[in-house]
Formats: sequence, C-alpha cells, structure tokens
Amino acid sequence: MSPSTARAAEPPAADDDTRLARLLAACVGDPTRVTTDVPRRLAAAHDASPYLFTPRAVVRAASAAEVGALMAGAQAAGLPLTLRSGGTSLAGQAGGEGILVDVRSHWRTAEVLDEGLRVRLRPGLTVRQANARLARYGRRLGPDPASESACTIGGLIANNSSGMNCGTRDNAYRTMESLQFVLPSGTVVDTATPDADAALRAREPALHAGLLRLRERIRGSAASRATIERLFSMKNTMGYGLNSFLDHSDPADILAHLMIGSEGTLGFVSEAVFRTVPLLPHTATGLLVLPGLAEATDALPALLAAGARTAELLDAASLRVARQSPRPVAELDGLRVERHAALLVEFAEDSAELLAERMAAARPVLDGLPAVTGTSLVRDQRVRARLWHLRKGLYTAVAGARRPGTTALLEDIAVPLERLTRTCEGLTGLFDRHGYQDAVIFGHARDGNLHFMLTQDFDSTPEIERYARFTDEMVDLVLDAGGTLKAEHGTGRAMAPFVRRQYGDELYDVMRELKTLCDPHGVLNPGVLLDDDPATHLRSLKSVPEIDPAVDACVECGYCEPVCPTSDATTSPRQRIALQREIALATAAGDEKRRRTLEAAYTYDAVDSCAADSLCLTACPVAIDTGEVMKRLRAQRHSPLAQRAGNAAARHWATTVKGVRTALNTADALPVPVLRAATGAVRRLGAGELVPLWTDDIPRGGPARPSARRPAGPRAVFFAACIGSVFAPEETPGGATGSAAAFLRLCERAGVPVTVPGELAGLCCGTPWQSKGYTTGHRTMAARTLNALWEASDQGRLPVVCDASSCTHGLRQLADVLPEPDRTRLAALDFVDSVAFTADHLLPALPRPRRLATLALHPTCSTVHLGIDDALRTVAAAVSDEVTVPDNWGCCAFAGDRGLLHPEITASATAAQAAEITARTYDAYASCNRTCELGMTRATGRPYRHVLELLDEATA
Repeated sequence: MSPSTARAAEPPAADDDTRLARLLAACVGDPTRVTTDVPRRLAAAHDASPYLFTPRAVVRAASAAEVGALMAGAQAAGLPLTLRSGGTSLAGQAGGEGILVDVRSHWRTAEVLDEGLRVRLRPGLTVRQANARLARYGRRLGPDPASESACTIGGLIANNSSGMNCGTRDNAYRTMESLQFVLPSGTVVDTATPDADAALRAREPALHAGLLRLRERIRGSAASRATIERLFSMKNTMGYGLNSFLDHSDPADILAHLMIGSEGTLGFVSEAVFRTVPLLPHTATGLLVLPGLAEATDALPALLAAGARTAELLDAASLRVARQSPRPVAELDGLRVERHAALLVEFAEDSAELLAERMAAARPVLDGLPAVTGTSLVRDQRVRARLWHLRKGLYTAVAGARRPGTTALLEDIAVPLERLTRTCEGLTGLFDRHGYQDAVIFGHARDGNLHFMLTQDFDSTPEIERYARFTDEMVDLVLDAGGTLKAEHGTGRAMAPFVRRQYGDELYDVMRELKTLCDPHGVLNPGVLLDDDPATHLRSLKSVPEIDPAVDACVECGYCEPVCPTSDATTSPRQRIALQREIALATAAGDEKRRRTLEAAYTYDAVDSCAADSLCLTACPVAIDTGEVMKRLRAQRHSPLAQRAGNAAARHWATTVKGVRTALNTADALPVPVLRAATGAVRRLGAGELVPLWTDDIPRGGPARPSARRPAGPRAVFFAACIGSVFAPEETPGGATGSAAAFLRLCERAGVPVTVPGELAGLCCGTPWQSKGYTTGHRTMAARTLNALWEASDQGRLPVVCDASSCTHGLRQLADVLPEPDRTRLAALDFVDSVAFTADHLLPALPRPRRLATLALHPTCSTVHLGIDDALRTVAAAVSDEVTVPDNWGCCAFAGDRGLLHPEITASATAAQAAEITARTYDAYASCNRTCELGMTRATGRPYRHVLELLDEATA
C-alpha cells in the first residue's frame, strides 16, 4: 500500500466508539445526530482537497451552545474537532481525524436587513442561496467566489473568500459588519452588541490581554508593519489575518476579524452580518486575445483605469483547452494558439446609459490594444454566457479529461501586478521541468491573482516526490516575486509548512501565540494553517482508485450537494462516489470485513435512497449523473425473474394500471391500521422496494386516461401521463378534475384541437422501469410508445404534449434504451410539457383568468431539466397576482414512488421548504407533476394541485 493510502493499523475498539457516541450525544441532546458508523464516517471524510482524514465521529450541531459543548467534549475525549460546512475547500482544512462537526444542515437561515443593505447569515447557506435572497433588492454579497453554488457562508468566512470582482475591497474581511462566534472555552462573543469588548474582557481576561499585547508587539515593530502592509495590499489568505491588529484597536473587533480566514482553528462563527454591494444589471463583456502574456499584463493598467471591473487572464495552455469546448466562441475560431494569452474583461453599471458612457470612454483604450481577434464588447446575455463558460469551463475541461486515478489540483497565488508576467513565465517553466504537460494558468489578473491547475497521481512515492519538488520551486518563485502563496483558497494543510517562510519568524511567533491564546488545548483543527512539520503537505494524501468510467472524473468538490434532496438524510452524490472508492480500496487491500460493512450499508444509504432526479448532473462541473449510476446499480441486482416480471408489466400496462387503481380504491375503503399492518408485514418479508408502508394520505385510484380522439387539423398529440390515472387528483370543493381533463378543456376553450392516441391506456414514458432498473421492461415500453407516437404525430409533424413534467422528461430519455434506427425516429419527435405548450399556445387565446391573490409554486426537478421554469411561472402568474417560489425550494424527493417507499427521504428533502410555506397562508398551492404534488401536500398539509387545474378553473 502506498504512503498516501496508509490507514491506522488498529481501528478503535467498538466500546470506545460507544462511549464517544454517548459523550457527544450528551453534548447535543440527540443521539440521532451523532454517528460513529464506519460507512457514514468514511462518506463524511471526503472533501474537495487532495487529503483524507477519517473522523472518529460525525455530529450535526444545531446551535452555538451545542458547538461549545462539543468543543468541551472533544477536549475531554482528547480528540481534535473540525468544523465542516460545504467541504469545497481545496487545501485540506475541512477534514480531521477526531470529531467532525456538521454546521451546514441546521444552519441555513438568512435575514435581509435594511432593504438589502445588510444581511444576517448563518454558516450553512451557500453564497448563491444568499444572493438569491438579496437579488430582489438589487444587492449581493461582496465576495463572489466561482464556487458560489456550493461554497457556504461558513466556508466564505473561514477562508476570507473573494472572487473575480471583489478584489480586496469587497471580500469577507472588508464587508463583515459583525460576527457571533464561539471560542473553544465555550464563550460566545457577539460583536453586534455595544458591550462586546467589555464582555470579552470579563469572560476571557487572558485572551483579551493577550490580544492587546500582540497588537502592541506588531505596531511597535516597523518591520512587522511593513510586512503586513505589503502582503495584505494583495489578496492574501496565507496564515492568520494579522492586518486585523493594524486595522482595529478593540480586542473584540480584532478577534472578530481574525476569525475571518482562520479556517476553523480559532473558533466557530455561528452568525455573520455583512454589508452588501449593488447588483449591477447592465453588463458588457469581451474576450481580448493578445499576442502573449506580456501584452496581456501590459494592457491591465489602462483597462482598469478605463473602468473594467473584471479582467480574467487565460494563458496559451488555457486557450488550447478552451478551443476544444463544445460551446466555442467566435474569438477563438480558427486561431492557431502559440504563445497567445487572453483577457476576459467586463464592464458593469447601474443603468444602460452609464454602461454606454463607460464603453465609449473605454473604446480608445480597447482600440489601442494589439489584439489578435478584435476588441468588441457584447451585451447579449447568451453570448456573454458562452464567454464566461469558456473561463469557468477550464476546470471542467482539465479535471474531466485527467487520467483516471489522478487528482485535479487547483492552486492560487498572488504577486504584485508588475511581476505577473514573470511569474506566469516562471510557472510555465516549472510545469515543463516537472512534467505537468496538462497544466493551465488562469486567474484574476486585475488582482495579480493566478490560479494554476494540474493533475497529480498520489499513489506512488516517485509521484509524491515529484509533487514535492514542484511545490518547493513554486514557493521559491512566488516568494522571490514578493507574492503570497495563498490568495483565495486558504492555507489549509497544503501551504501550512510555508507560513513561517512567507512571514518570517517574528510574525510566525505572533500567529503561534494567537492560536495558543484562543485554543490553549489545541482542540480545533490541528495541522491546519500552522504546522512546523516541513512535510505535512505530503501526508495523508487521498488515493483515487478507478471504479466506474461514469464517475471516475469526480473531483469530490461537493457542487452536487446543495441540489441533492438526500444530502441531509443519507448520502450525497459526492459521498455515493466516495464510498464506491472506499469499497474499491478495501477490496484491493483484502479487507473483507470493511468491504462487507460498506457494501451492506451502500444498499440503502446510496442506491435505494437516491431520488435519481439527476439534479446532480446540472451542478456537477465534470457532468457526472450519479442518479443514472444508482439506477444502473438497481438494475444489476435484479434477477432474471424480476426482469421478466418487469417486462410482463410493460407488455400488459393497461391491465396493470387498472389493477393498481382498483387496489387503491379498495384500500380507500379499509381502515388505515389494517392496511399499515398488512403492508408493513409484506415490507418486512423483503418487498420494501415494491410495497409502501400505508399512510392515510395515499389517494384513491384516479380516472381512466382520456379515450382516443382524432379531430380535424390537430395542433398536437396529447400523451396523458399514467400517473394521473394511478392517483386521483387532489379533492376540491368543486370536485377533482385532474391535469389531463384540465388540459383538454383548456385546449377546447382556446380553440386548439389535439389528438389522443387510441393505444394510450397501454403506453408509458418508461420512467417507472428506468427508475427501478427494470431494463428489459423499459426497452419494451420504449419501443411500444415510440411506435404509437410516431404514428399519432404523423411521423413527427405534430408535437407530443405530456401533462406531467417528469413524464415529459422520461419521454425524451427513451432514446437511452432504443436501438439506433429507433433513436433517429425519436429524435424527430418534439416532446413538450403541457405547461410550456399552454404558455406558448393556449394562454394568448384563453379568456382573461379570474385571479387569485397569492399562489405558492413548486417547480420540479424535471422542470429544471426541461428548462421550463419560466413557462411554469408564466402560467402561474396568469392565475395569481403574487407567485411565490420558496427561497428553500428543492427537489421533493418523492421521485415517483421513493416518497412512498422511503418517506423519511421526502421528509428531509422538504423540511426547509415546508417550514417556509407554512409560515403564511396562500390562496392556492401548485406544481406540475402528480407525485410531486403528493409529496408537497404531505410535507406542508396544504393541497397542492397541477397549475393547469387552477388555470382551467380560472378561465371556465
């Protein structure tokens, strides 16, 4: 076994784990939020960094008091404690071998203050989620990290995040107004209170005095002041933010600002208030391709003086990678990249008039550049999106194409702007000298902040030694240029051995004393940010075995987790892949006990509990569809007999649906306790993936699907989803209608004739078979449905409209199981969701709807995949003056029958959204998929209906 994958020879005894679990459960008062279970600990161990530390226990804390108690518990147990929110950090600061405290799942609240000028945030919310709450006020957070979709507020504070636009002016340090934080002693400090400093002095006299002493020590040294002022004139997240001692005087304020960028080594920030910045809506962007790096960096001062708010640098290697993008840009079309470089520049203002003035003033500067492909600036959102995709897609392109088994490393540095060219050239030389042929350089040129990305194998000693040599020479290069080894991503473990060298002995000793003052027992995140071991960055490196071509590109970044509905309940896509890797490592090591333990847990934790909604694909930077992989694993465990049974259901689908409807109607007449006992018994016999545990909210059977109709001059084919026939629609005072009947009435009212296939009762989109892994039945149904719709649509002349968003999506996916000739026919069919068809073709011809005052709207994972969220809002807005999509919206995880088979998954997925919905009363509640309506009705106790049912009633 390689040095990078070695584990402790003897795992802790089971009774030790039991004692630890009891201790931690006492700290939080809830044993269900504590786990020492091996699979869950291994799943939580993985983060975006190249390091791997397996915690002894994982705890989900829910309050500052609980975190304080856990710190005391860790000290009592003699274990380190690491705080984890998003786990997107790249330098190893989010993992540890002791107690891993999850401060994300119970920490996702925000309070907008002063009409958006300020915002109070807790650490579990992502930057994107926070900005979504601010957008309605025309504001946003100052820090704008590229990882905003997954980077949490806790991580943003811990790493002093900045980004492409904020520079050093609008980063977390500069825009923070107040913090509430917990010290390892359990003391809670809130700098928003007027007596915060006096309270700190009273509760922590030694710490208060020590901070004053360090303040005077730094201010009394001209050399120390000069070093701090030089390093913090740039983006700099190396070591502690010692500029706090120069910028602030009161120990409470000093300590609050030291918390920013401290990477969980000084305390836990439980709440922060930030000043926000304007959201500039009018933007123009251009990709300026220049002959070389020198020309690009020489252009920066004039561009910045002309008002460019963003200037992103791409080196020649980056441009070569970008040219291979499936979404090419005109500026690179036909360009033979040699020593070229490019600047992606952007101008942004409050109004179109100001932007026009700014662009006109910048034109002489742009025209004076030695640009290779022109200097045009574009305002079209689609073109701008392609340009930014080119820049942000570099990570995807390099990481996704790396050799299986290697790790994608993304590092960042900053140097004075006048030394940027020389540093880029020096890095290129290092890549050549050490054999990193696929490395690219890009970054925030306006700040002298460079990112470089390379791929590295950590499974052999020679490879680790190569990485060590490269790192040593890179450190020499950056420090000789007067730069900092970390500009944005945090010191972590990767650069901890080099903090002393960057700051010198005096300031390093100040940092050491600061750590001792705050954390005298060394409980918090030891080995992170400060470490005297010169080789600590080469230890505990993560092995990445090949497991499956469909997921081998995973970089464990965690971008998938905020959109995954099961992240808080069982595992996330990142963890599902990480556990597969752990199983492979256990297998390779011959550790059969560990392998069996992991595989046994994987069945439910990963495969059965996955909603398989594939929202992870929409967030993954390397385009992995973990939901699809879980469906394949479900298929692999089916016996030939099970596959034949699935195929039989497909061949006799009309009879099967009729039988289910009859069973539901019969069950509706029976006492719930009897049904619960019966279904529970069947589930215990092994039918847990087929038979739900009965609850009183399971509806009756629905109406029969619409009968055949062939009107003259049809405009579309209507494919009524079978789910509307299986489950009856939500009951209303005026009676239940259902989405199929509502759509047909709307078509008649709008004068839009549609045809209904005669074979409809026996057809299906295939989703039930696809989701459960019944591949033979899926192929059977796909072929039958294609043939019927090919004929009904006049060989693709008419669009096919479906009234359930998941089924519309399922129809589009039939190609996955069809042979090539049928795929060609399927590609000729235009599948349209009924909501989109209504927005485009029916609304303009319908009578003016009677309007509701308020409507709560639940988009679905399928509306995201189909790209019809705007159409859904359009239809909803036609029937209501105020349409609310909850800030906490997410997939409900009902997923066809997952919510019936595993109701705990839907309960977890909908908890935050349900709390937001039930905080007020709406006139109506709507979605566009029957099972999602069931899930949201169960979660909220409010009657969710298909939005077309509401429109039908409003136009009757």
